Amino acid sequence: MTTYAVGDLQGCLEPLRCLLQRVDFSPSRDCLWLAGDMVNRGPQSLEALRFVRDLGSSAVTVLGNHDLHLLAVAHDIERLKRADTLKPILDAPDRTDLIDWLRQQKLVHHDAERKATMVHAGIPPQWTLEKALRRAAEVEQVLRDDALLLPFLDGMYGNQPAKWDKDLHGVPRLRLITNYFTRMRFCKADGTLNLEAKEGLDSAPAGFAPWFSHPNRKTRGCKIIFGHWAALEGQCDEPNVFALDTGCVWGNSMTLMNLDSEELHHCDCEARAK
Repeated sequence: MTTYAVGDLQGCLEPLRCLLQRVDFSPSRDCLWLAGDMVNRGPQSLEALRFVRDLGSSAVTVLGNHDLHLLAVAHDIERLKRADTLKPILDAPDRTDLIDWLRQQKLVHHDAERKATMVHAGIPPQWTLEKALRRAAEVEQVLRDDALLLPFLDGMYGNQPAKWDKDLHGVPRLRLITNYFTRMRFCKADGTLNLEAKEGLDSAPAGFAPWFSHPNRKTRGCKIIFGHWAALEGQCDEPNVFALDTGCVWGNSMTLMNLDSEELHHCDCEARAK
C-alpha cells in the first residue's frame, strides 16, 4: 500500500487522473490524501467531487475555503461569484449526497502511524498539533450538526477576530479557527493573522511571516502537508513542511507526493479561465 498526497484540484480532474495513472494508483491498494479545495474555478468541479467521493475509504480529504464556500452557496447563505464553477454541482441530481458527504470531511487530518498531518492552509504557530486537532474538531462537529450548520455558515465570512483568545466563543471563535486552517498565509508569532496578503514570500506585510517560518512554531518537527498557497509554487524550505498547491487551475502544474518516499510527481496543466 502506498499513500499519496495531492494539492488543490479546484475542479481540475484530468491532471489528477494523469498523475494517478503515472504512479499506477489502485483504490483497492493505495490511498490518496487531498489537501482541500477540490472544487471551484476549474472546469470539472462536479466531476472532481464525484471522483473523490467515489474513492470511498481510499481517499482522505480536508476542507479548503472553496469547499466551505460551496457549502455556504448550497445552503443559500452566499451567492455564486462571477468566477465560481459550482453551478453544475448545485444542479446535479446527486447534489444532496455530495453536499452531505462534504460536510463529513475534516479540517485537519493526522496519521499517527506515519506521523504526518494534512491541512488546507496551515497550523498557527502558537498551537501544538494536539490543540490544532481539538480546535478542528469543534468546527467539524458544527458542520455535521443540522441545527448548528446554518448559523455557522452565515457567520463564517470575515477577517475578524484576527488573533486567538481561548475565551472566544460562538461564531467568532469558529470563524477564526476556520480562517487559520483554510485561509492563513501570513501571521505573527502569536497567531495574529493578515489575510490580505496573498502573493509569495516577498509580499509579507511588516511584522508578519509565513505561518510555517516562525522559529518557535509549536508544530516544528511535525510532518505537515498543505495546499492553498499557489503563489509559493511548491517552494517551501522549512523541513518537514510540504507545499503541494502548485497552481494547476492557473495553468501551472498539479503535484502529487509519495508520503513515504517524499518523491514528487508533476503534471502540467493548461491555462484555465480565472
